Amino acid sequence: MSYRIGLVGKPSVGKSTFFNAATMNDVPEGAYPFTTIDPAVGEAYVRVECAAPEFGETCTPSVGFCEDGTRFVPVKLVDVAGLIPGAHEGNGLGNQFLTDLNEADVLVHVVDFSGKTDIEGEPTEDHDPREDIDFLENELDMWYLGILEKGIERYETGYDGEDDDIEVELAEQMSAFRIDKDEIKREILSLGLDLDPVTWDDEDREELAREIRKVTKPMVVAANKMDTPEAQENYEEIASDPDYDHLGFVPVSAHAEKALKQADEQGAVDYRPGDSSFDIVAEDALSADQRAGLDDIESFVAEYEGSGVQRALETALFDELGVVPVFPGGANGLGNERGEVLPDCFLLPPDSTAEDFAYHVHSDIGEGFLHGIDCRTERQVGADHSLDDRDVIDVVTTN
Repeated sequence: MSYRIGLVGKPSVGKSTFFNAATMNDVPEGAYPFTTIDPAVGEAYVRVECAAPEFGETCTPSVGFCEDGTRFVPVKLVDVAGLIPGAHEGNGLGNQFLTDLNEADVLVHVVDFSGKTDIEGEPTEDHDPREDIDFLENELDMWYLGILEKGIERYETGYDGEDDDIEVELAEQMSAFRIDKDEIKREILSLGLDLDPVTWDDEDREELAREIRKVTKPMVVAANKMDTPEAQENYEEIASDPDYDHLGFVPVSAHAEKALKQADEQGAVDYRPGDSSFDIVAEDALSADQRAGLDDIESFVAEYEGSGVQRALETALFDELGVVPVFPGGANGLGNERGEVLPDCFLLPPDSTAEDFAYHVHSDIGEGFLHGIDCRTERQVGADHSLDDRDVIDVVTTN
């Protein structure tokens, strides 16, 4: 599978710039609402330390690329359009926005931390970024609440004619969010609620919808425009606010990332995405303004250990989702029958087993699974062996 990271945010906060910087696609950018109408889908990358050097080998990736021992593994990045007040009620592009949003495994919320765009994306001064964070979470919570209420109504009226437990009814109603009855039951009980919605008041229902949303749509806040003093001041206050302990925050300058990638493509600098430094290789070709701009960017990426674009994607995937990168090895070293060395790096859900990995590679391989071999220790592992980050596993199968 290819994980999908949903990029969300109100208009004019730099969301399209972030998307272009991460994917080097060319979607329209502009300081006005609905620059993006349809969702743009591009290929971004997350960094994984390559396993090949540990074996004295050089990998040959079939997708993505490897540079100086860092593997860049592709993921889907979706620039979701349509976030405005009342999106959960269908305002603006609301219905399309929610449909596109629900296809994402994890969200990156791009917020203008400089405070120079208001809640509708119009230019302003001294806007509190907290309003943007709360606004998105509230829109999502109200969307979840509406679906939760339908499930409660089905349960109370016996709509489907079955005498199911409430968690079964809610899991069916909310199946689009990929949550099962056990998870629903766990969330109900964690709030101290009875397994009977008759005992729930409005606040209980809202709180349950919110908790289900947090579990099924984890989110990272990309604090954009952090190359401005206003954003830096806001970040210090907001990232340490206990009200947002459930969110990850990453300081970002999408403008810096895009500028560096463009300069790298033009041969002006040598830059690897996500690095906290770069080398200027064409000093004579730069104008005074270009050199001054690169000096500013150099200071920023050094202070914040990168532009933040890569880190935001990786925080979403590895920290929020707990995704585990695993390499398929071969019986004869790391190569396959075509002589390719570690051509693949698969991103698996947390708690995946060796047998899960076999099915992930191909259903036929999973159906014929006998055992796996840990290529580092050369030990045999069983079907229920839990995989760790960067394992190299050779699958032995009858197929």
